[in-house]
Amino acid sequence: METKKLLEIIVRAADDKRALDIVALDVSQVSGIADYFVIMEASNVRQIGAVVDSIDEKVSEVGISASKKEGDPQSGWVLLDLGDIVVSVFDHETRGRFNLEKLWLDAPLVDLSDWMNE
Repeated sequence: METKKLLEIIVRAADDKRALDIVALDVSQVSGIADYFVIMEASNVRQIGAVVDSIDEKVSEVGISASKKEGDPQSGWVLLDLGDIVVSVFDHETRGRFNLEKLWLDAPLVDLSDWMNE
């Protein structure tokens, strides 16, 4: 599957569960880890779980599964390694503490507006 299409599936799944402040960083030129990092937050533990479950469900429908899953909703952070795309779902406080957007400052933002409800 084309990586950009997988990115769209992930963003739509997260947006459907009302994930907040979804951003995607194109890290393909600055990291050998992945092509995209997708970062978002959820307002509470239950929503973190719902967002992660939604992403898991939608990517599995196209034959993709997370090769690695780290963290849990109770910790305020879940990471899904989907190969070329790494997804982090945070609570607000934990997102601020990790500050991944600043860590990957050299990576351009991807325009996600076509894939999200306004």
